[in-house]
Amino acid sequence: MGAVSQPLTCYIYRSPRKVDTYLYLAREDDFDAVPEALLQSFGTPEFCFDLELTPERRLAKEDPALVCRNLIEQGYHLQVQDDLSIEQQLGLKSLN
Repeated sequence: MGAVSQPLTCYIYRSPRKVDTYLYLAREDDFDAVPEALLQSFGTPEFCFDLELTPERRLAKEDPALVCRNLIEQGYHLQVQDDLSIEQQLGLKSLN
């Protein structure tokens, strides 16, 4: 995949069940690309905000190039809290 040259609008949702767990979507309120098992674990998504994303933009906890790639290739990106065990993170990230 080539580099993203123009800003990509993404929509960010908070999990009501998991602290510091966020779902980034390529299209507002479009959860069709998100696996059902992930949505079940995530809970009912709570909209936080939208932002213009480029690979150069700084994000607090995520690699913006990876987020852009996931949004383009699969329509969503999952961000999990830092203090989850490796096994928990791998389980959630395998749904990403």
